[in-house]
Amino acid sequence: MGDGADHLSWADIYPWTAPEPGRPVIRQVYDQVRAAIHAGALKPGGRLPSSRDFARRLGVARASVVAAYDQLLAEGYAEGRQGSGTYVSRDLSGVLDVRPAVEPPLRPSSAGERVQRVVPPLSEQAQTFSNGRTLMDARALDAWAASTRRALRNLSPEHFGYSDPAGEPRLRAAVADYLRAARGVNCEPDQVVITTGAQHAVDLAVRLLLKPGDRVWLEDPGYASTWSALTAAGADAVAVPVDRAGLVVQAGVARAPDARAAFVTPSHQYPLGVALSMGRRLELIAWARQAEAWILEDDYASEFRYAGAPLASLQGLDGGERVIYVGTLNKALFPGLRLGYLVAPRVLAEPFAELRRLADRQPPTITQAITLDFMESGQFAAHIRRRRLAYKAQRDALAEALDRRLGHILEPDVPDQGMHLIAYLRDGRSDVEVEAKARARGLVARAISPLFHDAAARPGLMLGFTGFPAKAMDAGVARLAAVLEAPPGP
Repeated sequence: MGDGADHLSWADIYPWTAPEPGRPVIRQVYDQVRAAIHAGALKPGGRLPSSRDFARRLGVARASVVAAYDQLLAEGYAEGRQGSGTYVSRDLSGVLDVRPAVEPPLRPSSAGERVQRVVPPLSEQAQTFSNGRTLMDARALDAWAASTRRALRNLSPEHFGYSDPAGEPRLRAAVADYLRAARGVNCEPDQVVITTGAQHAVDLAVRLLLKPGDRVWLEDPGYASTWSALTAAGADAVAVPVDRAGLVVQAGVARAPDARAAFVTPSHQYPLGVALSMGRRLELIAWARQAEAWILEDDYASEFRYAGAPLASLQGLDGGERVIYVGTLNKALFPGLRLGYLVAPRVLAEPFAELRRLADRQPPTITQAITLDFMESGQFAAHIRRRRLAYKAQRDALAEALDRRLGHILEPDVPDQGMHLIAYLRDGRSDVEVEAKARARGLVARAISPLFHDAAARPGLMLGFTGFPAKAMDAGVARLAAVLEAPPGP
């Protein structure tokens, strides 16, 4: 056979073993290659080692490898390419079935069984009205590229090793400065823990603060992933209704006065978009202090408020005693960034950092360096200002198109903050059915009724507006109208 191309393949790093004495060498070489193919370690189309290199690695005669390759070729496991070498056959349908004859029984722990019962979230692809998506304009992209170049030029040895599990100290200081100025959060850098996002912070809080059976207040309706995290942890989730003033604190007190924690989205309730009133905020803090409970404040879209002054954070009102503040840079910048943060009360700061170390060792140092440069250069604040104006225009364009084109079917509830709006169905039809039909047309119109638990569900559609330019809203609404105005199927 030919000696193959000079580039490396997976076969070049596979742990081949030298033949054992007492058995035919050719058969042992053949068996090793065949077993690697069946195990999926060598994929169809992948190059096998050249006969010369393979013989040298195994310490055998080249003729033995050639003979083994000939057998693999004859049986359809391999194919030769003139002047290139020997490759795993691209068509193994007749000889390969890597599935075990009998699937081994799954025996998960009790926690694993709870995770299996969790309903996975729907995939949010880059489709019209998908939620949580962002836009980076040309100025932001150029600035991010410049920050990347500067960060890479200034890399030091610590960027290539292990670092602080809670995050790079300078980035934590920059986040603390930003939160004090923008959200009135009462914190110092040593209270900040860098995470991969808000959901990572929620997971850390669940594992640090709760044990199976602990009662926890959750908003009803509420964010499905938070409900899932609590369910998987074995917590006793207590559904607390939400009205136009946000979480009904007195209902929570009546249902579970001894709850261990409350998980809330006070600035822009998910999914309804209402803000927790000041009276309710003070009620919630008073309950937490009296019950010695914790409040997790998920401030996931705090940067994007379109009317009035920014709302005071619960953490700032509380003074940082009972509130764990959670935020994310993934929505402020772009979801693929995978950086967020939590601000812990001082008594919890070190335990959170240690738990973060055990779970994921540390945040990525180079990503942190780029983000730090972007923040320190002033580009982050400039980007937020531009996005706030752009997202407001996108929100208004969507609301206007919905009123004009679908006002007889939908009742849009236009929020002062956030990244999506809710359009309620006036005729009471199933929002779940509408969601399925919309998805078939490339639209993400999320049904909100599945997010309700004990509270009476009102059918409506969650429509994201931040990931698409204002000029795209008319076309998107026209496609949604085709779904809503189509005659019912058989």
